[in-house]
Amino acid sequence: MDERQMGIQIEGKIERVNGKELSYNEFVAKYLAKNQPVVLTGLMDDWRACKDWVTDTGCPNLHFFSTHFPNSRVQVADCGVREFTDQKRVEMTVKEFIDHWAESNASDGDSKSLLYLKDWHFVKEYPEYVAYKTPLLFSDDWLNLYLDHHRMHKNSDSDQENDEISCSDYRFVYMGAKGSWTPLHADVFRSYSWSANVCGKKKWLFLSPSQCHLIFDRNLKNTVYNIFDNVSEETFPGFKKAIWLECIQDQNEIIFVPSGWFHQVHNLEDTISINHNWYNAHNLSWVWDLLWRDYNEAKGYIEDIREICDDFEALCQRNLAANTGMNFIDFVIFLVRFFLANAVQVCCHHRYEIPLWSASKLTERIAFNLASIQKIAVKMKSTESVIGNHRFFLDVNETMVDPEFVKLCIDVSRTYGRIHESENRNRDMENALVVDMLDYGSSICSIEDFVEFINDVVAKLGNICSEEKVLLTTLDG
Repeated sequence: MDERQMGIQIEGKIERVNGKELSYNEFVAKYLAKNQPVVLTGLMDDWRACKDWVTDTGCPNLHFFSTHFPNSRVQVADCGVREFTDQKRVEMTVKEFIDHWAESNASDGDSKSLLYLKDWHFVKEYPEYVAYKTPLLFSDDWLNLYLDHHRMHKNSDSDQENDEISCSDYRFVYMGAKGSWTPLHADVFRSYSWSANVCGKKKWLFLSPSQCHLIFDRNLKNTVYNIFDNVSEETFPGFKKAIWLECIQDQNEIIFVPSGWFHQVHNLEDTISINHNWYNAHNLSWVWDLLWRDYNEAKGYIEDIREICDDFEALCQRNLAANTGMNFIDFVIFLVRFFLANAVQVCCHHRYEIPLWSASKLTERIAFNLASIQKIAVKMKSTESVIGNHRFFLDVNETMVDPEFVKLCIDVSRTYGRIHESENRNRDMENALVVDMLDYGSSICSIEDFVEFINDVVAKLGNICSEEKVLLTTLDG
């Protein structure tokens, strides 16, 4: 397929870098903070998946999956059938999917639809099978660290046991035959993502956020589905002006997809990939902007029933959670817990007499994290009147002694210990929480409460960590 014949403008290439020679701080400065894509090599050499999941000829080891994980129920996209803004999804077992794939290969695909296994929560389903280790460059992953210990959204109306896996994390396995593909989209929550090709080859087409308005229709509601279709200039008047980046991703290469970049992906060979979505302090603003936009969209759809609705705002928040994966309250509780988890790092360093200024990059990281959460909280405070009486309650004291929150703090400590090669103490983390943090106790029932709580904690951190005043300058500024 010649993209230029299809009216697609392609200019430039995505940088390809040896990941072994890239430090974490260099990755942050060049790609994460600048929100730029990159292809990384050399980071998959010791992955079990690259041995078990690949045959000696470099093809997907379908027999391994059908014998080791045959009964897993997975979501499979029919690449030939559009359903709303995505491909039609069906549910089947892994063995059924593999059998379909094998039959398609035997018949050269003539009699079988092209299916693409997507969003398989493999890590959660098989924690004892360590297929890979998340590369250090992608380890500051607040989304999956959080979901390892807390649910993002609890729907009291429809909590079901069989939903436990499907909403548990954003670590996925994808499997598809040559020709399978994913329509144009930007990732969930406008998160970062990384995608590692265990075997096979993919073609990626990227559009930077500065040009994304060009792929929306006149009403700014819907985007182009397939950039290789004959796209209507009347419906999408800016489409032909878009300038795309193209990237061919080979086996054992990982591609970093920044926030808000729309992309379309085609499997040029039979392919297996491992994908993560994640966010952290660098792209929290993208997450909030998406929530705010989706909230207003969800509200607009039901505006005509406002007068007859007992709690219109509560309905808006329920719809937002259903459409986006979380609502304002979920996001605030997430921010509270991560603010506390970062504040705990300061207290524990102080308790064990490890001055943060002795590890300047770690100091900068914690200060940046706290400041980013504070900025989002202040932005959310301006929406307090919108949320109205739809309040929540979070007891800080109870949070601090919650065993799952303690585990979250330990995971955060270990992560930053690895990233910044700093001394890492977590053996007495629970005691440190009780001694150093319980006097911060209060309840948070609104975004305004949260902003006040942040200010109070920052002041107390300044009192107990006077030698680390550098930590507070980012927040005070």
